[in-house]
Amino acid sequence: MLKPEDFYRVLREVDFGPIEELVKKAVAEGHSAPQILNEGLIAGMSILGQEFKARELWVPDVLLAARNMHRGIEILKPMFSKEGGGSKGKIVLGTVKGDIHDIGKNLVSIMMTGSGLEVIDVGVDVPAEKFVATIQEHQPQIIGLSALLTTTMLEMRNVVEAIKGSSYDVKPYVIVGGAPVTEAFAQEIGADGYGPDAVSGVEVVMKLLKNRV
Repeated sequence: MLKPEDFYRVLREVDFGPIEELVKKAVAEGHSAPQILNEGLIAGMSILGQEFKARELWVPDVLLAARNMHRGIEILKPMFSKEGGGSKGKIVLGTVKGDIHDIGKNLVSIMMTGSGLEVIDVGVDVPAEKFVATIQEHQPQIIGLSALLTTTMLEMRNVVEAIKGSSYDVKPYVIVGGAPVTEAFAQEIGADGYGPDAVSGVEVVMKLLKNRV
């Protein structure tokens, strides 16, 4: 049986060694890739996420854990292809035009990947028309917008309007997040969801994907 607290412990290590050893040990014991991902890595990260929400940990702690989690996922990727573990959905992530901050976006990307989603990261300083173009290019179910500045969060409105006003028959959901963003603002601009942090963002995405089924 996998113990989330064991994964939580190695996720907080500075070196890759402990996470690599624990994941490989779980594989050797016969656990499947989805089991290791969900009952080990994600469960361990959830503990860390709750501590972060309670302000018992800081952003550097979460980024370190996210880096280690990413390494664990890399080890599991070949197993997923062999076991036929398909993607739960596809999401495009990007920081809006005028904003070049990406730490929060990168953390969300790792958490989304760890939750079984296919992530297309279009980078920073992304104009509305580029987000719209990803609909035809990638057919995502969700587009996630990030902003760290109060001045650039207003650009989120332009992106939401551009996506909602596009000519595509099936339009992706749009979720927003970032330090200055609030749920009230998300509702005001017509976004479909809001995540105050990476853990909540994953929860919002999973709920929206269930609605689309």
